[in-house]
Amino acid sequence: QVQLVESGGGSVQAGGSLRLSCAASGYTYTTNCMGWFRQAPGKEREALAAIYRIGGSTWHADSVKGRFTISQNNAKDTSYLQMNSLKPEDTAIYYCAASRRSCHPSETYVNYWGQGTQVTVSS
Repeated sequence: QVQLVESGGGSVQAGGSLRLSCAASGYTYTTNCMGWFRQAPGKEREALAAIYRIGGSTWHADSVKGRFTISQNNAKDTSYLQMNSLKPEDTAIYYCAASRRSCHPSETYVNYWGQGTQVTVSS
């Protein structure tokens, strides 16, 4: 099993920045990819970004490309989501995810989820 714990959420004004962290523990060597999703009220959960643990190749959704950046520190088993130029529509619960298979954006590839962290962006 792998446990994921997010941190770094909070409230920020539009145009501001936040950095989310996801600390992984347990059998982390069994995972191939770390990623971030979000779910806004009344909307489906959306894949935002992912990074391969080996090699560091990344993927970012078009909706956040250029504003959000995923990164990782394998020595700390931690992934990060740097969020810049935040907009009110970025308000959502942000979830860390891990896959034993690949960085495919479909939730069906996710094996482990964090508990989520709230991000609120005010105008």
